[in-house]
Amino acid sequence: MESSYVFYVDNNQSYVEEHLYFEDNINGFGITMAVLYLVVCIVGLAGNCLVIIAILKLDKMSSSTTVYIFNLALADGLFMVGLPFIASQNFQNRWVFGNAACKVVMVLDGINQFTSVFCLTAMSIDRYMALAEPLRFARWRTPRCAKVVSSSLWFFSFLTILPMAFYFTADHGFCSPDFATDALWLGILSYTFIIGFAIPFTVMTVSYAAMLISLRCRQKLSSVPNHEGHRLEQQLTKMVVAVVVVFGMCWLPFYTFNFLSLHYNSFFLTFIRAFEFAVLLSYSWSCANPILYACLSDTFRRHFRTLLCPGIKSCSGVQCSEEQCNQNDTSVQDVTLLA
Repeated sequence: MESSYVFYVDNNQSYVEEHLYFEDNINGFGITMAVLYLVVCIVGLAGNCLVIIAILKLDKMSSSTTVYIFNLALADGLFMVGLPFIASQNFQNRWVFGNAACKVVMVLDGINQFTSVFCLTAMSIDRYMALAEPLRFARWRTPRCAKVVSSSLWFFSFLTILPMAFYFTADHGFCSPDFATDALWLGILSYTFIIGFAIPFTVMTVSYAAMLISLRCRQKLSSVPNHEGHRLEQQLTKMVVAVVVVFGMCWLPFYTFNFLSLHYNSFFLTFIRAFEFAVLLSYSWSCANPILYACLSDTFRRHFRTLLCPGIKSCSGVQCSEEQCNQNDTSVQDVTLLA
């Protein structure tokens, strides 16, 4: 899935003309959006940096899950780096950093965007293997294997976004893609929608649904009531709903507006503002992951507490956290360690 900002400006010159026409009327809105972008940037950077530090310092990437979470947090954190540039463009109603910077920012933005979604998708498959048949898939769930997969995802993201670098330009005053024909525009948009949203969303939904079904079947086959298993099922259900719903809510509006833009020869103010908000919402996805970790993962809550409140002497201490993480990698806690 390409950079959230890749399709913010349509290739039609009419969009630029409409944007300039409304320039005097949207200054207040532009300032508000710029502030919101900076807030998302700060929250996203802080949250994902906290996740990265927690994994490196406390968990030391001891499981396949935390390897994927580390790469997800790294991609989300780097994804935030481009937001100040976009906030500046919203505030000034033009791109002032030059054509080369436009290409670099958008390419890096797209790489981190794709990698974030790909890592989340890989993590959903990893979670299913951990719960459904842990012994059968044990050799595929080692930290070393997860690192190889993660590296491949970064490289695949680079290959995916590289051909589109030629279309990014700031020649019209805004950093945007400039497609020669509507057919090419539709093809690129459809391609990114399928690769960056439709397929990952389907894989995540199927993996998590299969995970819940597998857990429920185990509960029914067990002759002894398992209260811990019931608690896990409730936690897992909440996590599944949160991950799928938040991912869909953050990215579906963005693609919806992009496809709608194909049917407009000119743009009106309400559409422009709604489109900008949809772009902001897509960037907000990178802020959601650390929040989901804190709310849904007992292990990450302990890690965050250890980092933010180092004076607390309890089971949330560094040594205790490390021991529990390593012991629980193939247990109930490991299944809930994701977002």
